[in-house]
Amino acid sequence: MAGRLHIAPIDFSQLLPDLVMDMPQVTSANLAPRRMLSGIRLEAGRPHLGRLFWGLTPPWLTVLDHAPHCARAESLAERRMFREAFQARRCLVPATGIYVWKSQPRAKQPFLVTRVDRGPLLLAALWCRFHTSLAEHTDSLALITVPTNALLAPLGDRLPAVIPSDDTRRWLDPQTPAETAQAMLAAAPRELLGAFPVSRRVNNPANQEAACAYPVGPMLRHQNSLERR
Repeated sequence: MAGRLHIAPIDFSQLLPDLVMDMPQVTSANLAPRRMLSGIRLEAGRPHLGRLFWGLTPPWLTVLDHAPHCARAESLAERRMFREAFQARRCLVPATGIYVWKSQPRAKQPFLVTRVDRGPLLLAALWCRFHTSLAEHTDSLALITVPTNALLAPLGDRLPAVIPSDDTRRWLDPQTPAETAQAMLAAAPRELLGAFPVSRRVNNPANQEAACAYPVGPMLRHQNSLERR
């Protein structure tokens, strides 16, 4: 499960050259749910970067604390909370890492899951709109999680799905059939992601210093046969 994100400044000119920046990117060394974050949606045929609340709040939700910040990929078509949004309102969350906590005998050890090349990630999400008045509204989202691959499974059983940049347009386009979008939701290739332990200061979301994401041990990563020799 994704309970915390690391979001460093991203060079979108390289990642998504046609992206329209409606608002500056939200950055954080330790971003917790129930906060605003940056999301990418398709508007008038072009991807736009805006801000959404992290915790899905459909119009019929009565208790904000019940707003889910994650949705399981396997149940998107079944649950009322997610079904319509997945079919018509898919989005992406740009991030540079996902914090996970590995269970240990005495205390959980936080790890930061990143691309092995430390490049940006585009995390699969869905969004909805809640009108607070005729003229005002709040947009919110939930990340979509999938089972972790064998390499990262010891750290936790689920992670947000990563959408390759080449599939961005198909993922965001509401005309893309839900079955096609569902096929994009798979565990990341073992060569793409790695993870390294970080300071337990990240346990407190009030701690926002860059040191939250500094490695305190080696990166767990897949090694091919040439690297193992």
